[in-house]
Amino acid sequence: MSINLNIQRPTPIDREVIWDKTRTIMSKTDKYGTIEYANEVFIDVSGYEDYELMAQPHSVIRHPDMPKVIFKVLWDNLNQGNNFHAIVKNLSKSGRYYWVITDFDISRNENGEITHFFARRKSVPTPVIQNYIEPFYRKLLQIEQASSMEAAEKYLIGFLEDKGKGYVEYIFDLMAEFEVKEAAKVGAAEAKEEKTGFFNRFFGR
Repeated sequence: MSINLNIQRPTPIDREVIWDKTRTIMSKTDKYGTIEYANEVFIDVSGYEDYELMAQPHSVIRHPDMPKVIFKVLWDNLNQGNNFHAIVKNLSKSGRYYWVITDFDISRNENGEITHFFARRKSVPTPVIQNYIEPFYRKLLQIEQASSMEAAEKYLIGFLEDKGKGYVEYIFDLMAEFEVKEAAKVGAAEAKEEKTGFFNRFFGR
């Protein structure tokens, strides 16, 4: 597989991309994660033109603050045909960052083999990032840098076992808790809904 590596990765700066967080970032990749399509929101938020992104690995926007183990778990699930909701910090062309949560559709050929991934990404509430995700990911990254990704994966497994839930369930609970608190602020605490279908509602599916 030939991959175009002409993009010069920017130096990260500690500033967030300003974008319309009600919109959905969408992309299509082949089964290896090579970009074949990016919607206008992807273009606007990442800062890259579509011709720059085509045939690039999706990791071209990976932020160095992201622990590699999160992508390992994500790809392990996708390659098994399982959708996976991950919270990810991305790196724009300007060096600014933006946080998103993922949702995937998996395309297969007539033999049942995975051919493509269609990804939707939505913004993540800042309190969820600052209070939970950043400290958690920082710990995983420190373990990776001091030891290995394998050690970080063991820590991740132990962390989730201690919580009594999987990664997606943990992410869901953080997002749902924030949603309920926000509803309570406007006098609608009774608006808490059943957990089933949360991500379908969140992504407007």
